[in-house]
Amino acid sequence: MKKALITGGATGIGKATAILLQQNGYDVYITYNQTKPDYEVNAIKCNLENIDEIESAVESIGRVDLLVNNAGVSIIKMINDITVEDYEKMTAVNERAVYFASKFSALKMIREQSGAIINISSMWGQVGASCETLYSMTKAGIIGLTKALAKELAPSNITVNCIAPGIIDTRMNNMFDAEELKEEVPLGRLGTPEEIAQAVLFLAESPYITGQILGVNGGAII
Repeated sequence: MKKALITGGATGIGKATAILLQQNGYDVYITYNQTKPDYEVNAIKCNLENIDEIESAVESIGRVDLLVNNAGVSIIKMINDITVEDYEKMTAVNERAVYFASKFSALKMIREQSGAIINISSMWGQVGASCETLYSMTKAGIIGLTKALAKELAPSNITVNCIAPGIIDTRMNNMFDAEELKEEVPLGRLGTPEEIAQAVLFLAESPYITGQILGVNGGAII
């Protein structure tokens, strides 16, 4: 049975992905920090701002066949209002944690000469968003990491891909008016966490796809 590790798997996209992977035969582990999962899954408490805790989480599950770097935080502010603390927290969770979770998992995958890493970025990492400069920067960094790491790990038969979700119906977007958000999407609705999960499963089971950025955004950017 393949083992999958999903960061930030207690709610939203991470939860939907964990459930779908379980339904498809994966032994799934998730990390969580403040919010405990409300469904049956192997859960590891892990503060992703702490590199030692990330390494411990990866080591605790033994073999890693699939890593899904899902966890992320968002801050909506003008750049002149961004503090050093904002910068440190967002880059720690959205970039540094992705980098080191990938490193520690890749070490195991290289020994097995197989594996898959899937990074959850954002459409704002592709085109940028006003008042989300910091979020856009970190999500663009994930795209760059995906492309570089795909080249580096390909000789070890490890795929690295990225999903760039559009406006998804998760608690991160609860502060906005849903009807107004729908007007920004050509398909006329918000995406669901389950639709992102389907994209994760597709890439996880596609051994000849690597280094790609898959937009799941309802046509919000084309």
